[in-house]
Amino acid sequence: MVDARGLSCPMPVLLVQREVKKNAPLELEVLVDNMTAVGNITRFASASHYTVQTEEIDGEYRMTLRK
Repeated sequence: MVDARGLSCPMPVLLVQREVKKNAPLELEVLVDNMTAVGNITRFASASHYTVQTEEIDGEYRMTLRK
């Protein structure tokens, strides 16, 4: 899991990129708190052949990336 709440872009997507490069997970959960991060992570995930499911909970976003 990557918890990037409270971080400004580009840090959330950089943390996700680092995790994907290091561990190549089949599934990765990411927590963010802004739509800019959701958009950036979604673009990166799509380019890296992951599907993305995003759920909003009280102004925060739980993203699930799957291969």
